[in-house]
Amino acid sequence: MQINSTHRFSNRVDDYVKYRPSYPPTIISLLQEKYQLKNNSRIADIGSGTGISSALFLDAGYEVIGVEPNKEMRDRSVELLANYTKFEVKDGTAENTELEAHSIDVIVAGQAFHWFDRLKTKKEFQRILAASGKVILLWNERLTQTPFEKDYDELIVKHGIDYVSVDHRNIDEQKIQTFFEPGACAIEVLANWQIFDFEGLKGRLLSSSYMPSHHEAGYEEMVGDLRLLFDRYQQNGEIRINYETKLYIGSFR
Repeated sequence: MQINSTHRFSNRVDDYVKYRPSYPPTIISLLQEKYQLKNNSRIADIGSGTGISSALFLDAGYEVIGVEPNKEMRDRSVELLANYTKFEVKDGTAENTELEAHSIDVIVAGQAFHWFDRLKTKKEFQRILAASGKVILLWNERLTQTPFEKDYDELIVKHGIDYVSVDHRNIDEQKIQTFFEPGACAIEVLANWQIFDFEGLKGRLLSSSYMPSHHEAGYEEMVGDLRLLFDRYQQNGEIRINYETKLYIGSFR
């Protein structure tokens, strides 16, 4: 059964909050020093989810407006980011943010762009961006280089409901470059990682919308296979998952 992308994470919010990777804080200094991100930039985080990407910019003192269609994730972001006075969140989509025209200096989409209708989203981004506005697309891309990483990916392919069709890596760099035309985008890659015990690794797996959740068919078999995988590769009771944090920084001009 296909699930509307705006509802895919409704039953996974707790695991998403606890186990999804954050982004390297060095992103901020990179954007400021190399891409002229100004201290007073007004940022819209599109597909803001539980606020992982919003927090990156809020911690650096930026004003952030989150736009998130999923009520459960939107409500959790309000709870988690309650101490940030410069954060607000709206019910909207990438294709219809309901933000004012030319009111945004920087658009951020963290781990979300692959869910968007690219043609409609481009028109909406062009509408809400200020004249010199930038768009930053970013993903934590899980690596498949070590023996554990390769076997973990095979486990996801085996048990995932629609992993192959919804994997964000289906949006290749050519499609992203096309999105920015007639402008262009630059690409930056940073190292990132997480270290988990078994419960953490299970939570990380369950935070993905394409994996069977509790009480769904295939869940017990999946967890059993994960236990075997963890026991095979763990060192001192821990497993490391490595990522490349990829940023695509561009404009439409």
